[in-house]
Amino acid sequence: MSATRVVVTQVTSRADRDSFIKFPWLIYRNDPVWVPPLLIERKAFLDRTKHPFYEHGDAALFLARRGGEIVGRIMASDDPHYNALHGSNVGCFGLFESTNDCAVSAALFAAANAWLRARGREEIMGPIDYSTNYVCGLLVDGFQHPPTILTSHNPPYYAGLVEACGFEKTIDFYAWWLAEPAQAAARLGKLAAALDRKRKSATIRCADLKKMAEESARLRDVYNEAWQNNWGFVPFTPREFDFMANELKPIVDPEFTLIAEVDGKPAGFLLCVPDINAAIRHANGRLTRFGLPIGIAKLLYYKRRIKTVRLVALGVVPKYRRHGIAERLVLQIIETAMIKRGFAGEASLVLENNVMMNRFLEAIGAERYKTYRIYRRRLDA
Repeated sequence: MSATRVVVTQVTSRADRDSFIKFPWLIYRNDPVWVPPLLIERKAFLDRTKHPFYEHGDAALFLARRGGEIVGRIMASDDPHYNALHGSNVGCFGLFESTNDCAVSAALFAAANAWLRARGREEIMGPIDYSTNYVCGLLVDGFQHPPTILTSHNPPYYAGLVEACGFEKTIDFYAWWLAEPAQAAARLGKLAAALDRKRKSATIRCADLKKMAEESARLRDVYNEAWQNNWGFVPFTPREFDFMANELKPIVDPEFTLIAEVDGKPAGFLLCVPDINAAIRHANGRLTRFGLPIGIAKLLYYKRRIKTVRLVALGVVPKYRRHGIAERLVLQIIETAMIKRGFAGEASLVLENNVMMNRFLEAIGAERYKTYRIYRRRLDA
């Protein structure tokens, strides 16, 4: 910890944006499980002219320097849709990275605090990148495991930095690991069959990627209805959902994206994707080097060797819950994505207060192996 004053400035130039994106390489240089993000993807995510979040929300990036050296970063974001839906007056912080120095984290949160105060907000919560529809949560348990696609990773000391700045826990998310899919399928098959005999039957089909726009609209409608009572829910706008779908399209497998229909209408869906992080980590952020597609070659090589998947989303509209639809969707994905192709998999992120889902995953033999936390505090006056 240095006596030199920490100076925080808002990112306004392309050079500072690039420094903001590349700073994590310093923090994680000795972390064996960190997955370096693709620089091209990070630039697109932060592009105010292209990312659909900026059509209704706003965000600002900040860099902390000590003696001219970058020692931390943070994003502050404001989502009017969230506050209108929840009757709240809260902003978010995200993309938080810091050296192990309370002076740095305090200065970063002070900058985010001031930016949100200027917009009339009274509270701040996070880590949340833009909104809860994107990567969120501070890892507080399970640091030894690499992050899967669209999940966060951070050093163990981050929780101490955040809590030292007055933040308190709001809610936790869990990640579950399915190491023995055959055992899970055996347990689940009996339950799904029993429920299917007693309830309204559904037809389950694979997504038709040739009709991506239509399928995306169906999934968005189910998502917005199925998740509406969950903590932190904010509906996807059509443009946001399309943006996410296009980002995932290169890795989506139609057999891993299942839609349940009752009388021809969507009643639920399950989205499972290969964990592309297992391949991305070998590119070290770049698809090309010295004008050569070295990163692309590595990405393609290791993509063929992926043996893990992530169950990203599972939702059933309220009137068809307890009809065995969720159980049948999970059973089919275990049989097709895991047993048939030899994958292990993660199911995440599950709210800690989603008692039924957590009990269900535990009952089929999944292991809770990571915990992510959302923090909250009042903004300083």
